[in-house]
Amino acid sequence: MFVDDYEWLRDKEAAETIAYLEAENAYTDEVTKDQQQLQEDIFQEIKSRVKETDMSVPSRDGDYWYYGRTEEGKSYFLSCRLPVLPDQDPWTPPVIPENSAPEGEEIILDGNMLAEGHEFFSLGGSGVTQSGRFLAYSTDTTGDERYTLRIKDLATGELLEDTIEGISSGLTWCGEEYLFYQRVDDAWRPDSVWRDKVGTPVTDDVRVFYEPDERFWVGVSSDRMEKFLYIESGSKLSSEIWVLECDNPTGEFRCLRTREAEVEYDVTYAEVGGEPRWLVLHNAHGPNFELGECPLGPLPDDLDDLRVLVPHRDTVRLNAVGAWARYLVLSYRQEGASKLAVMQLGEQGFTEFKELEFDEELYDVGFGTGHYWDAPCFRLSYDSFTTPARLYDYWPATGELRLLKEQEIPGGYNRDDYVAHRLWVTARDGAQVPVSVIHRADLDMSVPNPTLLYGYGSYESTIDPSMSILWLSLLDRGIIVAVAHVRGGGEMGRLWYDNGKMLTKKNTFTDFIDVADYLISSNMTTPELLVAQGGSAGGLLMGAVANMGGDRFKAIHAAVPFVDPLTSILMPALPLTVIEWEEWGNPLEDVAVYDYMASYSPYENVEAKPYPNILASTSLNDTRVLYVEPAKWVAKLRDMATSGDFLLKTEMSAGHGGVSGRYESWKQAAFEHAWIIDQLQKGAPA
Repeated sequence: MFVDDYEWLRDKEAAETIAYLEAENAYTDEVTKDQQQLQEDIFQEIKSRVKETDMSVPSRDGDYWYYGRTEEGKSYFLSCRLPVLPDQDPWTPPVIPENSAPEGEEIILDGNMLAEGHEFFSLGGSGVTQSGRFLAYSTDTTGDERYTLRIKDLATGELLEDTIEGISSGLTWCGEEYLFYQRVDDAWRPDSVWRDKVGTPVTDDVRVFYEPDERFWVGVSSDRMEKFLYIESGSKLSSEIWVLECDNPTGEFRCLRTREAEVEYDVTYAEVGGEPRWLVLHNAHGPNFELGECPLGPLPDDLDDLRVLVPHRDTVRLNAVGAWARYLVLSYRQEGASKLAVMQLGEQGFTEFKELEFDEELYDVGFGTGHYWDAPCFRLSYDSFTTPARLYDYWPATGELRLLKEQEIPGGYNRDDYVAHRLWVTARDGAQVPVSVIHRADLDMSVPNPTLLYGYGSYESTIDPSMSILWLSLLDRGIIVAVAHVRGGGEMGRLWYDNGKMLTKKNTFTDFIDVADYLISSNMTTPELLVAQGGSAGGLLMGAVANMGGDRFKAIHAAVPFVDPLTSILMPALPLTVIEWEEWGNPLEDVAVYDYMASYSPYENVEAKPYPNILASTSLNDTRVLYVEPAKWVAKLRDMATSGDFLLKTEMSAGHGGVSGRYESWKQAAFEHAWIIDQLQKGAPA
């Protein structure tokens, strides 16, 4: 029998709980007070590498160019727009002055004003009607992801009375009169779609869809052409889509294909040779998905009846397809890398997809919406571990890749000062685990070096190459950053995910430990020079690794860590729990699942043995991973472990993503990175 001595910490409203968390914060501050100068140094480094007054590349919608700006000294964004001028090239975005507002600029939303008087602020969804008159947006001012939706008349600057509270973050316009949004159930699951008519009382809003199955989440969207509205009801294993013409917003949604167990599908509207078609991405023929097409109307019950455009392949995971009037764009993964391919649509109809090529080994590329249905180009984002983020327009007709913006890093950043490469580590069962390694080019790799090993490994999420301002403070101190792309993630396709979930979840943990063993045995680092880091489900990874292989690490940072999963998954009333049963299994109904989860759950498996030093960071208002999990975990580590220093830091006005506002988030990151650097310095030989 397992006795939980610290479950009393779950009472968030109790004065005793708050006092306990505040005492833990005071203790953490005391223990890390000798790191304060290092924290300040890192904060200033982050700040110096960010162009504080900056702007995004404008994107056209209707008669306006929309973009965002930030200003030095202000924590939040400004959402702005400029009118499209009659003599202006419709596909060339205007250049926005760096230090002054351009003539004709209209600030449609000021995050700094919205955040006034709140310790926390986050923007959920936002959208403007095609005419440009009405702006709808949702905000969260506590961090608990309970959003309030408002509508602003941009012609007058006034807020309408359509204020809708306690909803999900998303919203979708249909024409000028109607707005669709999602309400949530008691477990904070988006379970229904509602229609609001602008200017009418919220009590008159109409529920247009309801999903009773607690495994399914509901979302609503529209396509680039604003031809259809889409309601998707999806679990982790199956999906169902309902559609409605945008020119009939008060009509009835109709189902394209009734849900089928373990079959996921998505549809994209396209026109080929003047004929409307559905592009259908589905996994009925294999786990990595296939792309087919068919005429408009209900999808065939048997997806074998679709015309295949891209067949299922064991080595290629299809992710998404985008449609414009003259071309299609396919996003997919192959050998752990993200890729894009383009198909031009001519008189001959569907042809072949042509892959876009780039000159780095490790990079991330994706397409955005960006432009109109009939645009001759589309927006493309590019990133790598050493190349600052870039935004391009790609012109399929000519193959031109036009650079619009590269993230500027003040202070003379030189990408040639850093290198990134891929290792393949053989796991204990023979699986080949990809590992990304980033370090300074002048680092002596013939000797062991301090190393940060990062991992996640759940929900088919991928850790793609990305230029990290935060990591530069580690790299420039001679620290190697390694990313273990363990099973449970999606880097190597759907099967990579399937073999790191449910009753194979331990592969995630053993893969990470096997990567650590390789880094040590190859003389890249030593246990005294190795720190592990992960957050949320990656925090579960950290907790399991601390129990199963903690002797490989000097220290572990676990952010908002899911370290008491069995307790949470046994409580269906908690947010996310029921839908999580298709990720972890349902221990309420399956003894094998209960026993398996109990065998790896970090909290239940803390032992009387040495542990690495551990920093657990959390947020009081987190509704995804409750603060109580790391609070209990740290308490039990202190009670049971024979060695190791354990710290708990709780942000008292924040949610799952940590504090809000860029300056406060930089301070939070500086604290965590200072702790990591301090641990690595203590492990270095004298």
